[in-house]
Amino acid sequence: MILRKIQAGTCRSWLFRVSLKQEPCFFSSVPSQPVPPLAQTLQNYLRALEPLLPPEELNHTRRMVHEFSRPGGLGAQLQEGLERRARHTKNWISDRWVQWAFLESRQPLPVHSNPAISLPRRDYNDWRSQLVFASKLIAAVLDFKAKINTGQIPMEYMRGKPLCMELYPLLFSSCRIPGPKHDSIAHYGRSRRSPTHITVVRNYQFFQLEVYNSDGSQLTEGQIHSQLMRIRSQSWKTDKEPMGILTSEHRHTWGEAYNRLLRDKLNKESVRLIETGLFSLCLDSPVMRISDEKYASRKAAQILHGGGTFSNSGNRWFDKTLQFVVGEDGSWGLLYEAATIEGPPIATLLHHILQYCDNPNPQRAPLIPLPMPKKLYFNIDREIKRDIELAKQNLDILINDLDVNVFNFKRFGKDLPKKYNMSPNSFIQVALQLAYYKVHNEVCPACDIASQRMFRGGRTEYIRSPTSQTLMFILAFDDPSVSREAKLQLFREAVDAYTALTDLALNGHGIDRHLLGLKLQAIEEGMSIPKIFMDTAYGLATHWKLRTGQVPANTDSVMCFGPLVPDGYAICYNPQADHVHFSITAFNCCEETNAETLAHTLKDTLCQLQELLQPTV
Repeated sequence: MILRKIQAGTCRSWLFRVSLKQEPCFFSSVPSQPVPPLAQTLQNYLRALEPLLPPEELNHTRRMVHEFSRPGGLGAQLQEGLERRARHTKNWISDRWVQWAFLESRQPLPVHSNPAISLPRRDYNDWRSQLVFASKLIAAVLDFKAKINTGQIPMEYMRGKPLCMELYPLLFSSCRIPGPKHDSIAHYGRSRRSPTHITVVRNYQFFQLEVYNSDGSQLTEGQIHSQLMRIRSQSWKTDKEPMGILTSEHRHTWGEAYNRLLRDKLNKESVRLIETGLFSLCLDSPVMRISDEKYASRKAAQILHGGGTFSNSGNRWFDKTLQFVVGEDGSWGLLYEAATIEGPPIATLLHHILQYCDNPNPQRAPLIPLPMPKKLYFNIDREIKRDIELAKQNLDILINDLDVNVFNFKRFGKDLPKKYNMSPNSFIQVALQLAYYKVHNEVCPACDIASQRMFRGGRTEYIRSPTSQTLMFILAFDDPSVSREAKLQLFREAVDAYTALTDLALNGHGIDRHLLGLKLQAIEEGMSIPKIFMDTAYGLATHWKLRTGQVPANTDSVMCFGPLVPDGYAICYNPQADHVHFSITAFNCCEETNAETLAHTLKDTLCQLQELLQPTV
């Protein structure tokens, strides 16, 4: 057995064991996800409201919760329905949550839904090296897929318990399909004849690239490179319409355009080839460079949304589960569709790619003639042309509205909180609340992500902040009448309180999926929505002004996505031993929020917390 680190969802690091046995482990026996006790969830819900509500409002909500939870009442009926559902389904909440959180959402996928991961820039600055690296990346991903197919992905453990591995086969040949009222997810890798191609897009033009030889063997890097050279020679800049822009639209609008598009036989064939491909590769032109200081932010934004319709946004098919982005300037990263897959399997895939790319491959390309990559064509009538123009306008508005600020905090990393027996993730979460308070003079509802992969079919759970302990620390922080020792004690209590919430969530006893399950159970049973979910307190407490996530990676990568609400922020961070990468996003249309202001305040706050732990005087 060996030890390896994994993130719990996107929340914190844990040691887990990896079995070296080469056994298929996707359907290994992990326990079913528990339905938490109703009284426990409601008690923890009220506790989560304490730092957010004035006493009179909190008392009003307490009365509503008491009414909901009385013996034999509505809460007990819904709880019984959830427990019954848990006995007869693989997972009582995951499918419902995916449907509610993603597939029924009508917001555009770029910025609002699809996370992007920006990796350290490669050491090249020309198209020739771009294609060499892209060839190696494709070979690395195919190698990872082969390990999935043969059951060689090591079984993952957390706290000595096995994790559900069922998401891994869904990485490839899957795609989100738009619909007028809700979307669906198609998994083409389960078909009798699994797809053997990827999609390559350059200058808005899509190509089908077969990545296996006729005998089923994987193409070598040399073969892939020669095919990418062919694609480049066929994809010079033209006045081609950027078909991929359509996938950036409001989901209802895209669903209607999708149906119009598929009325044409040629269009239907081209779209199906994109949807069924193993994954997509986007060969981008260089990131628009203004200054070295802003390059990291521009690079992350380019992977997230393509940089705009005059840049690389036409090189995306946002519905695709996996899209790798490789720029001519050495920028690269990955964009994924979150309804289908979670961060930890993506992190494992990226770790494999980085290891593979660091090893030289002396294998020479066999002298076998390869078929020309197939260019995908579209018939564009007046209606489709209008759809594309509207999508271009809307995407540029969305992109111009998003402020992205990426920075590397170099004063310390996760080793500092560890030295003082503090969870690095909990340390940062308290720092985020303190920084937010300094900017906005209030604490706010925030959600961090905990994995539920300890359970069969488990996806994620929210960890809520702030806690009452965090609020007490924040109020004391700038109070000169409070001693350093007292502040330090309050800080420890705030960090420990968040760590306790994390433990609850990881063990299947978080509150948000349970509350959502109760609400959806009422809807399914034809009841009116319970009053506690119509309460202003519930609306306030789920208006997530801070959407946070820790990047589960051992490399200098940074994740990036947009805020959940118009007046909120999204903050991702990747703590390394002696530094922390951050990305902060906010919408420019909101006068109250400013990503750069919060970034500067966060840097100062982290330095002040270091001073609290290690006073220089």
